Amino acid sequence: MSVHTPLPSNVRHGLASISGSFFIQNKTRDCGESHSYHTGHEAVSSLPLQMALYFNVLFFPIWFVSEIIMLELKYHLLPGYYQFLLITAVTILTLIEVLRLYLGYIGNLHEKVPELAGFLLLTFLIQMPLILFLLTDEKIMILPLEFAVHSIYIIFLKAELLVSFFVLKIMTRQLATQFYLQRTDDLENLPTMVKMQHNRGGLTEQQERDVLMY
Repeated sequence: MSVHTPLPSNVRHGLASISGSFFIQNKTRDCGESHSYHTGHEAVSSLPLQMALYFNVLFFPIWFVSEIIMLELKYHLLPGYYQFLLITAVTILTLIEVLRLYLGYIGNLHEKVPELAGFLLLTFLIQMPLILFLLTDEKIMILPLEFAVHSIYIIFLKAELLVSFFVLKIMTRQLATQFYLQRTDDLENLPTMVKMQHNRGGLTEQQERDVLMY
């Protein structure tokens, strides 16, 4: 059963291409005969990543409520531009977090490389800089509760970044291996298919030679 993904098809292809080019630099080394391949599918979903995502989902409402309460307490004490920055940061964090966690669940449980790559990029490029800004900028008057929830939040982000990186690496190499094995099977079956077509009169001798050379 196909799983709905919010990523457009062109974005999914782009993320898959980036993951492949990043993790598979040497096709001879990764796909050569020196490796022992298995035609059966091996589950590569990560239990540690799934546990981190699960507890992250439970913790996020606590972080959100705490941040709204703290923002309400200090809002009138902040300069106008910091009021705007804080509201913008919390809004972006909240919206991106929903999408990020959803992509993480789909990418890990259903072993989808584009979704997991999107999860990794959103974590590294958006969530991590924003939470570091909320945690380290002293001009926004960091309250003790804020420091506590931001510290826990950044621990989740760091753990998810580390684990998802290695999971994405394994998934990308397994996908490349499956493609290589499928390509090998197709090439091995070509002579039989050509012979059957030739016996039926479907291919000329010249066409048969061209296909076999390919």
